[in-house]
Amino acid sequence: MPTPSLAALPIRRLTFRDLTACADLSEDRGWPREEHKWGLLLTAGKGYGIDDPRGGLVAACTVTEYGLPERPALAAVGMVLVAARHARRGVGRRLMRHVITASGPTPLTLHATPNGRPLYEELGFKVTGGAEMVRGRFSPDGSGSRIATRAATAEDLASVLRLDGEVFGTDRTHIITRLPAFADRFRVAEEHGRLIGYAAAWPTTDSLVVGPLIARDPETAKALFASLAAHTDGPLRTDIDARHEELLAWVKAHGLSSVAHNAVMTYGVTELPGDWTRRFAPLTVAAG
Repeated sequence: MPTPSLAALPIRRLTFRDLTACADLSEDRGWPREEHKWGLLLTAGKGYGIDDPRGGLVAACTVTEYGLPERPALAAVGMVLVAARHARRGVGRRLMRHVITASGPTPLTLHATPNGRPLYEELGFKVTGGAEMVRGRFSPDGSGSRIATRAATAEDLASVLRLDGEVFGTDRTHIITRLPAFADRFRVAEEHGRLIGYAAAWPTTDSLVVGPLIARDPETAKALFASLAAHTDGPLRTDIDARHEELLAWVKAHGLSSVAHNAVMTYGVTELPGDWTRRFAPLTVAAG
């Protein structure tokens, strides 16, 4: 039997059963396997992929929708990957066009690497911001913080959801309610009994990722970050909105270094909803 052309291979919905194949695809492109993250994206969102007749996946991506299930207000596209042996043959473009069509009127957002940005611009995405990935071992200076933080409890969830909806600009209950199980650490910041921020840190193959990080101001963001870093000997990683220059300077002064700069892009909307001044880092760039 002749091998079908790439253009003839169907695009299908991925499920949790495709987790290993997705992780294999990440590894094929030199990315960490990150099965923990793939598991979240495939269960809380949608996955799209193309099967390779020889086994595994030709390509894959995820789409995480926010807002009402029947009428999402925003969808984040992430983990857009094409197997190395099929690269530069139009597969990524075809997969993204499928996502755009399947999403209909729902606005889209994604974080684009410098290599991926030209494709997304060709498809109609516009640059609306930026994010800087930083990584390293956090070195506390012993100065402490006037902002009180503590471990989140089940009783905090309603307040966290209210704050998150206000800052993110649309509902993402299906993501936030998964945080206690997904993250190794989940902390909140309070002032006079009122929640003023929250953050989580979750494990990956080579580091502990800080995200999401929602805070009233940079001082609160610093306190939450430091509290997550406490008692952690390994490296931390996070993606900070490039407009938060104060937090970026602070984490670099405490041992983290710049790894990459990515463009935040949107399709169908000129800017992201919510309040960026309190949105310091995403759960993961793949989920917006």
